[in-house]
Amino acid sequence: MGQDDNKTAGNEPLPPQPPIRDPPYAEYQYNIYRAHLMADQLPVATTNPYLLEEQARKIMSKEVAATEDGQAAIPPRPDAFGYIAGGAGAGTTMEANRRALDSWALVPRMMRTGRPLPKIEDNEATDANAAAATAALRDLRVRLCLGPGRGPPIDLANPVVMAPVGVQCSYHPDREVGVAAACAELGVPFTISTASSSSIEEIKASLDDTSTEDSAGSPSPAPWYQLYWPEDDTITASVLQRARAAGARILLVTADTFTLSWRPMDLDAGYLPFITTNKGNAIGYSDPVFRKKLAKSGQDGGDGGGDDITPENNPLKASLGWTSQVFPRHGRPWSDLAILRKLWGDDGAILIKGIQHPDDALLARQYGADGVVVSNHGGRQVDGAVGSLEMLPEVVAAVRDAEAREAREKESIGKQPFTILFDSGIRTGSDVVKALCLGAQAVLVGRPVIYGLGIAGRKGAKHAMASLLADLDQTMNLIGCSSIADLGPHMLRKGGAPFKVSL
Repeated sequence: MGQDDNKTAGNEPLPPQPPIRDPPYAEYQYNIYRAHLMADQLPVATTNPYLLEEQARKIMSKEVAATEDGQAAIPPRPDAFGYIAGGAGAGTTMEANRRALDSWALVPRMMRTGRPLPKIEDNEATDANAAAATAALRDLRVRLCLGPGRGPPIDLANPVVMAPVGVQCSYHPDREVGVAAACAELGVPFTISTASSSSIEEIKASLDDTSTEDSAGSPSPAPWYQLYWPEDDTITASVLQRARAAGARILLVTADTFTLSWRPMDLDAGYLPFITTNKGNAIGYSDPVFRKKLAKSGQDGGDGGGDDITPENNPLKASLGWTSQVFPRHGRPWSDLAILRKLWGDDGAILIKGIQHPDDALLARQYGADGVVVSNHGGRQVDGAVGSLEMLPEVVAAVRDAEAREAREKESIGKQPFTILFDSGIRTGSDVVKALCLGAQAVLVGRPVIYGLGIAGRKGAKHAMASLLADLDQTMNLIGCSSIADLGPHMLRKGGAPFKVSL
């Protein structure tokens, strides 16, 4: 995965990309002004990404009254806020993520006229005005190309993917089905978390009922699936089969969360949603293989006293059974990726999420993964760790050097460039641009959208994502870049380091 070209590594022609999104994402900025001018309406949440967290804290700390459109009253959710806002230990890794992003600065270029207009022949009936309008749009599209046998490329309308975030019913009753629909309207893939409070099938139904808001009437992007890897391979097989049936072709395997870290905000509140509130277990509770094994544990003389145990009649036993599967307190060896490949299939991509060291990226590649997500789980797993963006250039360099070496030795025939995505700390459009300049092909964003969910449900989640995309679109315009292909290290300067001029 990762090549944006006209042919695969096997020299097969690629299908044409979908059209550039129109209206552009930047139009959301002007829609906000229009709403205030014409209807005296303000956004449902702040547009300032650094105030979004505090707004969510205030709203989630008190009861939200019932609304006239039928939304029931929502009780205070302070523990849920702490769960999404908190990090490991003293929170120093969360701080490091922001320092890493802020340590890079963009170097804008001026008086660039955008992408060239397509050539219009005298005998063609091409609408010149339409061509000019299209050329004025920023091309934010990203194409993730799969290797031989992996199927057609995956086209993204923009380089942003909704990160896997679990237990979304704790933040607002709209939960995952609402956030998935909000993302789909914006052309953003939604990643289903193993810790979801909605089943895979419910999320798929929500996506099927949602249309992307663009002039081309594009279908909703297919979901991605994130795996907390169960101990039992038959349960893993069942869950992955359901994800594939829902249309997922990209599997994110979270390698850094086989056990939960020391998280003071949750510990001080005694809050572990999977156990203490029985939330975030919907994937397991809706899985036929897990349910069958849970029932059998009662028949074998477990806590069920010889009767079938179900999540409905023994939620504590069910939650303990499911969490012991997906958080087994020990990691998997690299060689076990062969098991996942067999279960996921050759026509789907496997990306390892949680990579920080370049050697681990090379190991992922060696053992058959299609890519990695450079991520430290948003600072939620290891306190005192390096900021995620600090490691992105090293991971990119190690992987691309290995690819170049294999190309020289002619060992890369039929391979696609290894996909490298970025996660952890993204808050603004310029953050997205910085990660792309440093070699990421797309980024994952989580907390800001969930803060929006906590503030105003599906509408708030959509507002947060739309704001990020508008900021990205405008930033691209203002720095003189008309497409993702224009981005690179030459657009950045770090601290007082020398800046290499690129003409």
